[in-house]
Amino acid sequence: MKSLLRKTVLASLIGLSAPAMASVAYVSNEKDNTLSVIDTATMEVVETIEIGARPRGILLSKDYTKLYICASDDDTVQVLDLASRKIIDTLPSGEDPEQFALHPNNKHLYIANEDDAIVTVVDVSTKVVLAQIDVGIEPEGMAVSPDGKWAVNTSETTSMLHWINTETFEIDKNIVVGQRPRHVEFSEDSKIAWASAEIGGTVHIIDVDKLEQIHEMSFKVPGVNQDRVQPVGIELTSDGKYAFVALGPANHVAVVDAKTYEVLDYLLVGSRVWQLDLNKDQTQLYTTNGVSGDVSVIDIEDMKVIKSIKVGRYPWGVVIDPNS
Repeated sequence: MKSLLRKTVLASLIGLSAPAMASVAYVSNEKDNTLSVIDTATMEVVETIEIGARPRGILLSKDYTKLYICASDDDTVQVLDLASRKIIDTLPSGEDPEQFALHPNNKHLYIANEDDAIVTVVDVSTKVVLAQIDVGIEPEGMAVSPDGKWAVNTSETTSMLHWINTETFEIDKNIVVGQRPRHVEFSEDSKIAWASAEIGGTVHIIDVDKLEQIHEMSFKVPGVNQDRVQPVGIELTSDGKYAFVALGPANHVAVVDAKTYEVLDYLLVGSRVWQLDLNKDQTQLYTTNGVSGDVSVIDIEDMKVIKSIKVGRYPWGVVIDPNS
């Protein structure tokens, strides 16, 4: 009897110490109007979900219960329940939503409306439009600082970063950057912002306290024509060590020292690499490669691509649910 009891206790302890289930990555496929669901343990697509027309930007709610989807050609933001993986609601978004960002309060969604040159702010709990803010021509990228003080929009044709005060919903500062800015990423402490300029071929580092540029980066990928080096998505590690920059049709991800801004390496991925996301423990980086229709998985410790995962046509956005 005692032996059986010991075995039962031991089995319970083994069960308690077993590793948690792997997380799930969601990928928006722009040409297929679908969402690919990837099991990050097997690195395989386990489900394909039909969603709205021309899905691009996707992001998780702060409590990881919902996924918001920019259905650009449907002029709406869809809400996917992560438990059921069903579309449960839509939000007003303005015309042609492309990228968006959620305030840390988990309520205010800032949406870039490319066709209308505005940023729409929606309360996701009430579906009320709180503000529509005039910005530059062809607004694209959106980011909200982790401290919630700033929402930043990039306008492609105007080549500006528009700094929106999240208390007043007014623009406090415009900063001119390189040609066709596409994406903004904040450091964890909200003190530094990184902005990519696609046609300019540059990344601009902004001191948030001063709202001034402190550095400008360019990239030279061996064997790649310079006009194909087009920075788009950016991902920063939470420890402030690395920045990863997707270089578009250059088909490489730049690995950057986030403190010195030195380019450490260029990693070959799929064709037209677009957006990026790190897994929960930041050991892997997932990239969406539009033209080749796949996702590359990069091992951070070894800084090499370890897997290519076939998804839908023209994968655009990627987010990894750390609690799945």
